[in-house]
Amino acid sequence: MSTHPSRALVADATPTPLKDARAQLAEAVKILGYDDGMYDMLATPRREVTVSVPLRRDDGSVELLVGHRVQHNMSRGPSKGGLRYSPTVDLDEVRALAMWMTWKCALVDIPYGGAKGGIAFDPREYSRAEIQRVTRRYTSELMPILGPTTDIPAPDIGTDSQVMAWMMDTYSVNKGFTIPGVVTGKPTQLGGSLGRASATSRGVVLVALAALRHRGLEPERTTAAVQGFGKVGRDAALFLWRAGVKVAVISDQYGSVQNSFGIDVPALERHVDESGSVVGFPGADDLPHRDDLLVADVDLLVPAAVEGVIHAGNAESVRASIVVEGANGPTTPEADRILEDAGCLVVPDILANAGGVIVSYFEWVQANQAYWWSELDVEARLKERMDHAWERVLSTAKSRDVSLRQAATVLAIETVATAHLARGLYP
Repeated sequence: MSTHPSRALVADATPTPLKDARAQLAEAVKILGYDDGMYDMLATPRREVTVSVPLRRDDGSVELLVGHRVQHNMSRGPSKGGLRYSPTVDLDEVRALAMWMTWKCALVDIPYGGAKGGIAFDPREYSRAEIQRVTRRYTSELMPILGPTTDIPAPDIGTDSQVMAWMMDTYSVNKGFTIPGVVTGKPTQLGGSLGRASATSRGVVLVALAALRHRGLEPERTTAAVQGFGKVGRDAALFLWRAGVKVAVISDQYGSVQNSFGIDVPALERHVDESGSVVGFPGADDLPHRDDLLVADVDLLVPAAVEGVIHAGNAESVRASIVVEGANGPTTPEADRILEDAGCLVVPDILANAGGVIVSYFEWVQANQAYWWSELDVEARLKERMDHAWERVLSTAKSRDVSLRQAATVLAIETVATAHLARGLYP
């Protein structure tokens, strides 16, 4: 094995999202029979930019924030990926998320490469006016590498459609004309696609229901736990509830609630809108520890929060027979092996949560054509792509006798590597 530094990261015992992403890549490269040169090229981002983001606070003081943008791969088209506002953001996390986005786009046959951006701060501690100033300064610093044919941001943790509107406006003002295709996840009034806000959640549930059918489980006789009640988890819980699944446990960053007879998700939504948390919901009991949800006695577990929540320390206690990854990288490689040995079916993130980037692609196409689709059209096309991707991954897993994650990663990496080889090296 090569002694390249990126290879050394794979062998490091301390788990991080980047090490997990590179471990998955190394495993797929081995299965595909590629050499170390191909691994190194796919493990290393094409371009990385770190910028200072000075912020004038509302009280007149100045605070310096640090932002990143990583463009992992552009062999199949412009890079695409979210913008995250979180105090935990660092360059390695952004590198990992950009890599996973490359595989996600390739797996569902979208002509993008992966990218990711982030600024290390907690937007909950800042005013809306301050967040706008952060967004506009960050966008202006990245102007040379952003664009509808180069790199297209979207919302992620801590950002929303309004942040995308500020990004689009800042970019457009600097270019001198309106360019709606520079970001996706915008408000519909500015060219956002119908169905985009719930697309990731809808895709998660489409794949979850397919996994239930694969295991011979009927939604009406199935129990589920959903970790996270934000961008992905909230609508995922609602769509599961509408499908007849008994959603027994739900958590957010403050705690978890449980009702063995099933939580009334619309009622929980109203409670969260009023109180700001799932905690204290009168239709369920608070659990002693937030992460108790991960080991709840349910059929289906949907981790839809952050990376690395299922790990070597708790994987043996997971009782769900199906895990559908709504978040990016919620399961470490060590946990993957434990779950596989226990017979748990893990539907990987690059398949399960691809609905968001699929409808982002639809939004980009609509913006470029200046022709808008109905919500029914968007949902039908999303279902078609998610169903096709599920069948491809399932078929590959069977034919190669590998896990769903290995199958998905192999399909994605083979697609990207084939594009690399077809284009050749320059010069």
